Amino acid sequence: MLLSNEIIAIGALIFFLIIVLAYYGVAVYRILSLKNELLDIPNERSSHSEPIPHGAGLVIVLICLTSYVPISVLFLGSFSWGYLLGASLIALISFLDDIFSIPIYVRLFIHALAATCLIADVDTWHGISMLGGISLGYWGYMITFLWIVWMVNSYNFMDGIDGLAGLQAVIAGLGWMFLCGILGIPSLFLFSGVIAAASLGFLFHNWRPANIFMGDVGSAFLGFTFAALPLLARVTNQSKSWDLLPIAAVLFVWFFLFDSVITLLRRAVRGEKIWIAHREHLFQRLVLSGYTHRRVTLIYGVLASLLSLSVLLSVEYREDIGLAMFPVVMILTAVLLFSVYRRKVLS
Repeated sequence: MLLSNEIIAIGALIFFLIIVLAYYGVAVYRILSLKNELLDIPNERSSHSEPIPHGAGLVIVLICLTSYVPISVLFLGSFSWGYLLGASLIALISFLDDIFSIPIYVRLFIHALAATCLIADVDTWHGISMLGGISLGYWGYMITFLWIVWMVNSYNFMDGIDGLAGLQAVIAGLGWMFLCGILGIPSLFLFSGVIAAASLGFLFHNWRPANIFMGDVGSAFLGFTFAALPLLARVTNQSKSWDLLPIAAVLFVWFFLFDSVITLLRRAVRGEKIWIAHREHLFQRLVLSGYTHRRVTLIYGVLASLLSLSVLLSVEYREDIGLAMFPVVMILTAVLLFSVYRRKVLS
């Protein structure tokens, strides 16, 4: 790592303190949710059978955003008003949706507004030099905008069984923490550690059997944050490795993106209303085939961990192994599809 021992020590201390804070914060939130009957009532599309408190992702949001400000102040030049405002808007509309069920067009408008705020502040991707010097031009604005909005919704779509969204957040957060350590970005090294630690503190309550859910407030916020991290990292780092950032951003959450996209395409081909809630994601079909929540979550977690490790090794030893992460993507994706088809859950 290019970071000083002091930064690494501070990061380790913050990491463990945040885990404790998140764990007890979620416990307190659960008590308040039960008292105020903020419950997720199961329906025919649910993966649970009893009312469960939800919206505990608010704890993750509060911890992450209140940590982001002092971390940004500590490292001058790392603060992004676009991220802070956009993340706050996403969290607010999502928490209201958890309570009152906000119309989809209102939510999408806020998602678009949040994406616009982020792009207005930190700019967009104009090209990726490592892929033959591809220049995106003005298309970069559209691609970045769609990337942000899709990540918000994709992460939300995938928050469907115990532990899945929380474990992915821990893995992606750790991936970004180590990547920012390799690239020498201390502010995002600390902030990514906060994301991972807060998600881990929540995960202790959400592991099978879950006694509380993240809710849209947590999943949408995490989706927006993981979409924003490569843009935030680019403006705070001028090394030659910056062109790896969008690729790393995709691969750290690859199986969430792959599942959501392939499910959307399958439903669109069949002429179904893609905006209607359903139980056809690959992880849901695996559960319906007889796999437990824990087993499916571990499958996704192991695959995500291996792919994240390949990304980090490709960055650390770029001159020796180059883009070795790409064949790893193909192999691990094939493993997931094999698991799905072996259970005969795709039609």
